[in-house]
Amino acid sequence: MVVLTGASSGIGLATARELAARGHTLVLAARREDQLVALARELDPRSSRVIAVPTDVTDAASRQALIDAAHTHFGRIDVLINNAGVTVEQGWWWDDPDPLRVVRVNLEAPIELVRLVLPEMRSRGSGHIVNIGSVAGRAATNGMYSASKFGIRGFSLGLRRELLGSGVDVSLISPGFVKSEMTARARMPMPGPEVVARAVAGVLERPRREVTVPGIYRAVSLLDSLLPGLADRIVRRVVIARRYGSR
Repeated sequence: MVVLTGASSGIGLATARELAARGHTLVLAARREDQLVALARELDPRSSRVIAVPTDVTDAASRQALIDAAHTHFGRIDVLINNAGVTVEQGWWWDDPDPLRVVRVNLEAPIELVRLVLPEMRSRGSGHIVNIGSVAGRAATNGMYSASKFGIRGFSLGLRRELLGSGVDVSLISPGFVKSEMTARARMPMPGPEVVARAVAGVLERPRREVTVPGIYRAVSLLDSLLPGLADRIVRRVVIARRYGSR
């Protein structure tokens, strides 16, 4: 059984549909109850394989309720997919009244959810944790968002090594720009979130340490490492200008 956070839109929505089509049992979590319930009914009208659990991943009681509901309905958690994510939607992060919510949702919440599911996974010697990172966790473009995604990348890679030999796999999916609510203001060509959903399904079938999608973004990460000055110019002229309308 798979617990999937941030399931009501974007990458989470596409992932829920992809995994349901492949026969996975799902517990869908997100804040937007109406959209979440509608999705669960779309995927499984009888609620025998897919249930919706409205969840605020930043709230400890809500996280625990999610895990309890998963156990109550399906008995065990085989996979945790930490997909819920936010960014500062408009303007610069330093002008936002609560920029640290980005870290709470993107980094703190996944860590806390992992803490809740690890005991059962380790005790039975099987399980899979999939964290949705970002290419912004390798090539920084936004201070607060990149801080959270650098953090989730370090957490994922470190956790994977901590769990070597335990039977519990850890995978990191690092998307570049894909169409979603989060990237709605980015004026650039982007594939749909289905490319990320297929990558998630792929690592569940064949575990991998890290997958970058679309593949072109592997070159972006390499460019940032080898030629940071050139990367600066590209970010300034393409990413910053098109996202913020400013150079």
